[in-house]
Amino acid sequence: MARPSLLARFRRKERVVAGAPLSGPPRRSLPHPGQLRRERRALLRVREERLRDLGGLMLEMFRRDQFRQDLLVERCEELIALDDRLQELDTLLAATASVRRAAPPARCACGAPLVWGSHFCANCGRPVAATPPVIACEQCGSPLAAEAKFCAVCGKEVTTEAPELLEALPAPAKDRWEQ
Repeated sequence: MARPSLLARFRRKERVVAGAPLSGPPRRSLPHPGQLRRERRALLRVREERLRDLGGLMLEMFRRDQFRQDLLVERCEELIALDDRLQELDTLLAATASVRRAAPPARCACGAPLVWGSHFCANCGRPVAATPPVIACEQCGSPLAAEAKFCAVCGKEVTTEAPELLEALPAPAKDRWEQ
C-alpha cells in the first residue's frame, strides 16, 4: 500500500486517521520526474498558504492578547513535515536526474570518440579493445586490470615493469569468406 502524499494528508478536509499501523512500502523504482515535480509544486503552494496562515494566526493572537501555544506548535509541525517531504522530493529528483543521465561516450587513447560497434579508431587507426587489458597477480595469479595498482584478492602491490598481458585485444572476427 502506497503512502499518501503530504498534500493529501495536510488537506483539512482529508485528515489521516491517527493510530493506523505503519507498514513500510515495498521497494520500487524511482517515480517519474514529472510526477515528482508536480507533487513538489503542489506542496510548495500548500506550504506558502500555511506560512501565510501562520503569520495571520500570530497577528490575530497578538491583537487579541490570547496566545495558544498548542495551536502554533501544531501548525509549525505541519510546516516542518511539509519541508521534510519537499527535501525528500528534491533528493528523489536529484536521484532520477543522475540515473537517467547518459553515460559518457567511449573515447580512444588519442581522444577521438569511438562509434559503437567499430573495431578501429576513425582518427588514429588504433584497434578498439572490447575488453580492457588483463594481467596476472604475481603472488596469487588472479586476473587484474592492467592499470590496477593493488591486487583485490591478496593485496599485493602490482609492479609497473612491463606486465605480461593475458588478454590485450580480442581476436579479430573472421569473415565468412576468409575460412
